[in-house]
Amino acid sequence: MKWLTITLMFLASQVLAAAADGSKIQPDNLFPRVKLETTMGDIVVELDRAKAPITSNNFLLYVDKRAYENTIFHRVIKDFVVQGGGYDKEFNTQPVMGTIFNESGNGNKNGMYTIAMARENDPHSAGRQFFFNMQDNPSLDPGRNWGYAVFGMVAEGMDVLDKIAAVETHIDPTFGWSDVPVEPVVIKKATILPQQF
Repeated sequence: MKWLTITLMFLASQVLAAAADGSKIQPDNLFPRVKLETTMGDIVVELDRAKAPITSNNFLLYVDKRAYENTIFHRVIKDFVVQGGGYDKEFNTQPVMGTIFNESGNGNKNGMYTIAMARENDPHSAGRQFFFNMQDNPSLDPGRNWGYAVFGMVAEGMDVLDKIAAVETHIDPTFGWSDVPVEPVVIKKATILPQQF
């Protein structure tokens, strides 16, 4: 019972916080679209506010603040994920505007070409990093443990993601991270597209 009370209090605080951020961006649009212009081409994602309102609004806030511009896809694993949004080209950690409640139980699955939030071991530690699923990844869905919250899907640019997923990677000599692209793949610009009627 105590766990349920704590969870409900946390969720309520996150909903209140969400009301002061990306929820004001196209507030009547349940499926806003965002274009990511990368050094390898453009990707358009359609967000799912109906099932993942907290996560979608969080992502929209970062886009609106231009916080994803000049960040990199720092983790690329062919047939698994393409992850980015958290570091610039020099691997400087970018500012996080807080963490959000994990909406992984919303019914959306980590299927191919979906977009989901990256996080630490703490299930509610997602901030700004996101990833694209490059195959169906049921191991990332919730089960006995928290999964990873899917909050949209790729509407255009699957071929661009396929190219990114196929880039040569290595273990970065400075940080010792694996699966880092040899040639940086950069998000040059992120734009909220006009609402479609």
